[in-house]
Amino acid sequence: MKVAVVGATGLVGGTMLKILEEHRLPVTELIPVATEKSVGKAVIFKGLRYPVVTAATALEKQPDLALFSAGGATSLALAPTFAEQGCRVIDNSSAWRMHPDIKLVVPEVNGNVVTAQDMIIANPNCSTIQMVLVLNPLHRRYHIKRVVVSTYQAVSGTGQKGVEELMNQRNGGGGQGVYPHRIDLNVIPHIDSFTANGYTKEEMKMVLETCKIMGDDSLKVTATTVRVPVLTGHSESVNIEFCNEFDEQEVMALLADAPGLVLVDNTANNQYPMPLDCAGRDEVLVGRIRRDYSQPNSMNCWIVGDNLRKGAATNAVQIAKLLYSKGFIK
Repeated sequence: MKVAVVGATGLVGGTMLKILEEHRLPVTELIPVATEKSVGKAVIFKGLRYPVVTAATALEKQPDLALFSAGGATSLALAPTFAEQGCRVIDNSSAWRMHPDIKLVVPEVNGNVVTAQDMIIANPNCSTIQMVLVLNPLHRRYHIKRVVVSTYQAVSGTGQKGVEELMNQRNGGGGQGVYPHRIDLNVIPHIDSFTANGYTKEEMKMVLETCKIMGDDSLKVTATTVRVPVLTGHSESVNIEFCNEFDEQEVMALLADAPGLVLVDNTANNQYPMPLDCAGRDEVLVGRIRRDYSQPNSMNCWIVGDNLRKGAATNAVQIAKLLYSKGFIK
């Protein structure tokens, strides 16, 4: 199949190329796409050099699949054009996530919703993806009533500029502009812009996307999203209130068996999920599972995932594999 990667020179785009190769999709031709200023550069895929082209050139090549990671404005402008040409689009921006006619997919959770008619499929927010992997098996068993989540999100979630800003500050240099405050030796309770209700767009993404992916608007979710001076790996403290009583050992077993998850919960030996352990992994790590004694039918857990992989690129490639397995792309 011919595969276009739109935003191929960015952090997520580069990770998509790596994961496409690792997951062995039958890519016969790669079409790396970026802005005019990147045309002439090349990316390496399966040991071969592929020149970066514009979107117009990519469309002329008639790709079968396009993975978008180039921002919401680009996705809104270009995704329909690719789709109208018969190309399946998987979009990593927030542009299409809450569109009523566009599926928002985490394959392990709701891959069954994808149909042959879905030409554009949205990839969820990185923090939402890793949380719903944990919520899904628990919701099926106990029915979740309410979720309270606080995130600790790595600077790579802001792209290469976020990484450079942190490292410049850490190495004694100046440089501020990506974040409203210094990020090194600090945490910033502010990701994306603030909305009229006092929450940031990032926080509202977690609220709205969770309900859409889980297919249950009765779920009550509240979020506080925080940027921390970590390069890769988003962490989340999640408090879950169930409608029904639960068993802690059964919760452990459900999460240990859930696809895409690895249970890391051995506090006697100081074993629990950390960003250093999740970096470079497709699996999401979950641990610190314990009953919340302040509230009936409630528990706490700690979730960590590589935001560039499962939080973005891996999930997109897994959606592509799902489309391929269903025969929607060849």
